[in-house]
Amino acid sequence: MTTTDATRYLEQPLLTSPGQPLRVAVYERISQGIRSGLLVSGALLPRETELGLALGVSRTVVREALMLLEEDGLIVTKRGVGRFVADSIPHEGPDEFQPLEQLLAEPGTLIDVRVIEFSLQKVTDFVVEHLHLDAGAEFWFRECVVSRDGQPVALVQEYLPDNARLATFNSAVAAQLQDAAADPATILQALTDRVGPVFSAGACRIAATIAGPTRASLLGIKAPDPLLVLTQTAELDGAPAYVAKYALPPAFGHLAVPQWKRA
Repeated sequence: MTTTDATRYLEQPLLTSPGQPLRVAVYERISQGIRSGLLVSGALLPRETELGLALGVSRTVVREALMLLEEDGLIVTKRGVGRFVADSIPHEGPDEFQPLEQLLAEPGTLIDVRVIEFSLQKVTDFVVEHLHLDAGAEFWFRECVVSRDGQPVALVQEYLPDNARLATFNSAVAAQLQDAAADPATILQALTDRVGPVFSAGACRIAATIAGPTRASLLGIKAPDPLLVLTQTAELDGAPAYVAKYALPPAFGHLAVPQWKRA
């Protein structure tokens, strides 16, 4: 598309639904332009004042819409230069349940996984709640650090039922689990590589917290630094069979998770 096409698109009358804030209407106009290809990846966006004139709204409204677009990974700001359409646009709509490595990957980046622990343990209240295991049962625990281009971007703790229970859901998963645990990948990625995308997404809980000494040392950050912690469950044949806790420092950037359901 040409610059003229993009300008004409932005200058079309801005239509709003009853009760819809103007900032949301501006967000949708620019977002649709990006996803349709009218506003191409890497393109410099017009200045706030120019966008306001084109769309017939105030500069304040434009600024709020641009903040939302940047939070959602659709645009990036280069200080002293301007705002650009992001090179990699988050996917929209339903998607397959994907391992964390695929969600963190960007063109030209290198994802590395360092395994810290893999062991069979007695159930805890956390595991009973999420995997519906009985008291006295055992579960597999796996902890690893995921890095992108050498920088730690996630501490991952994964929990699965023991092999006997897993086999009642999916015998291939149970048979491959211990070999998969030796791979330099999350358990979910390693099992997906070996037996295919057999897990389906369950609920995802998101919480903001601080790192604390142990997680900070593994992620190369300070103990008081903020963390985003995602607790993701998944199912095999409709039964809870996987739960993971992802501790993500600010360095992880944007994470597209359309396939993760709300808790």
